[in-house]
Amino acid sequence: MSISFAVLFDMDGTLLQTERLSTPAFQKTFEELRERGLWNKATPDEKELTNVLGMTIEQLWEKLLPGASEEVKVLADERMLENELILLKQGITDLYPGVREVLQELHANGAALFVASNGLERYIDGICEHFGIKPLFTDLYSAGRFGTKSKKDLVAKLIKDYEVKQAVMVGDRHSDVEAGLANGLKTIGCDFGFAKPGELDGADVVIHQFTDLLEHIPYRQYT
Repeated sequence: MSISFAVLFDMDGTLLQTERLSTPAFQKTFEELRERGLWNKATPDEKELTNVLGMTIEQLWEKLLPGASEEVKVLADERMLENELILLKQGITDLYPGVREVLQELHANGAALFVASNGLERYIDGICEHFGIKPLFTDLYSAGRFGTKSKKDLVAKLIKDYEVKQAVMVGDRHSDVEAGLANGLKTIGCDFGFAKPGELDGADVVIHQFTDLLEHIPYRQYT
């Protein structure tokens, strides 16, 4: 399968207002670990929890559970996922304004859409199912699904697997910009997500709301 033009999206802080979901899920997970006697320190504050979004699973728990055994990290990961999926069904968060409409327009005009995320496979799939956007994507690529160690490796695999000729990477973290640059893609940074000042330096374009995206993607020439 060969694709002439694709748009690759990060999930957390790009499509999904993740902090509304992740913060309570993290808090519940740390509470459960303490109840089981597996962790005796306080839950990191909201800023610390937000800062890890976009990291690989391995990096995330290394940051939040320093010194913990691999068994504890695996359990934390399992509980975090379950807590997120429960909260998702409760309607605790939403996509950013305009996400569904922009994805629909891109899809209708022939652009192949992908998720490229460092999250877990069930997490990414669950979000796309819950919000009814899964049919708009050609595929959902995640570090949890493929065991990649970095976003640039995940994007490289996607491009190779689908023989993508030209693509745009859209995301809110430095890892998204890095992945785009490393793979020769146009990169669009989203500063409405979790980006710190300067984190999106190097992106070709920085947008301030998701609906601005259509101005910077030449998708109509690929229909």
